[in-house]
Amino acid sequence: MYPTLYHALLDLTGLDLPFLKFLNSFGFFVAVSFILASWTLGLELRRKAAQGLLRPSKRTVTVGLPATPMELVSSGLLGFLLGWKGLYLLLNFSEATSDPQGFLLSGKGMFLGGLLGGGLMAWAKWREKDKQKLAKPRTEEVTMQPHEHAGNITLVAALWGLIGAKLFHWLENPSEFVAFLKNPGGDAIFSGLTMYGGLIVAGAMVIRYFAKHGIPVWHGADSAAPGVMLAYGVGRMGCQVSGDGDWGIVNTTFLGPGPTWLWQYDYPNNVNGVGLPLADGRPCFEGYCTVLPQTVFPTPLYETIVCVGFFFLLWALRKRLQPAGMIFFAFLFLNGLERFWVEKIRVNVKVLGDITQAEIISSVLMLAGIAGMVWLRSRNKQGTESSSAA
Repeated sequence: MYPTLYHALLDLTGLDLPFLKFLNSFGFFVAVSFILASWTLGLELRRKAAQGLLRPSKRTVTVGLPATPMELVSSGLLGFLLGWKGLYLLLNFSEATSDPQGFLLSGKGMFLGGLLGGGLMAWAKWREKDKQKLAKPRTEEVTMQPHEHAGNITLVAALWGLIGAKLFHWLENPSEFVAFLKNPGGDAIFSGLTMYGGLIVAGAMVIRYFAKHGIPVWHGADSAAPGVMLAYGVGRMGCQVSGDGDWGIVNTTFLGPGPTWLWQYDYPNNVNGVGLPLADGRPCFEGYCTVLPQTVFPTPLYETIVCVGFFFLLWALRKRLQPAGMIFFAFLFLNGLERFWVEKIRVNVKVLGDITQAEIISSVLMLAGIAGMVWLRSRNKQGTESSSAA
């Protein structure tokens, strides 16, 4: 396993670049997943706009205004934080890179660096706005093409996805929420994320964005669905590469087709440091040198394979399934189906007898997907019959 990009590059190429310890491998794959989701969303929004299904949106902006006090303060605070941590990192590089997470969450920093960084960024913001300042600021109407919303939609999904993933994890593990309240700056905030929580909360906020900016909800949801499936699969690859604990139940006997590691894996150097000391000759990364005592099903790998396959299926069907909304509901069903069955061999917290939170949510998604497709078909049929009768 590769807890950070530093460990991956060191093992695969021999390059020793300590600053890469700040780049968690799971976070890297999550970033890639959002980039891919944004790209596919932009392609679909552009295609639908070319077909006349989506129209440009307009908003009013005022140009030529000087920097506001709030803009200067926010830029200054960001600069202070970067300078405060950055100067300390430069002068104490070995200490900081020995425990990147601990350093970032600690109170360690240099006040002088904070002052320099804050002043520089506040000045840069003032300078930027001063160059654009007009003697008489004017109001303009700006037109945004549908595909130009893709970046903003991705940012909304990323922010609210993180919030939702953390909240749902705390619902499953209330003791960790208590630990976070007692020590907000500790490791409790990194204790885990629940992907379904992120998917639900981010989905709701993205739909709100569609409605607010005049993008028909069903067309917007259809445009986003294939990319979300792809992002889910790529994100699970991050779970596999980092070994973040989202593995399956113990499997020491069953072997299917293909290599042994596809069915039985022990996650050496997993990012959580779970298991026994690694002492069998495999590479041992300082701070992560453990291995599971028994092999388990590598369930994140299964989810990656299935979800990427489902992405290609949805992408192939996106021009054929009608009416609008069918791709979205098909996504709900397929995602729920995949997660429901992988839960049977996956380690997770039981919330209702032997039932996990993910099994409940995935069951609801499957039912919602089927009900939604039936409803859309029925509504479309009724509309067609009404038109024919007229």
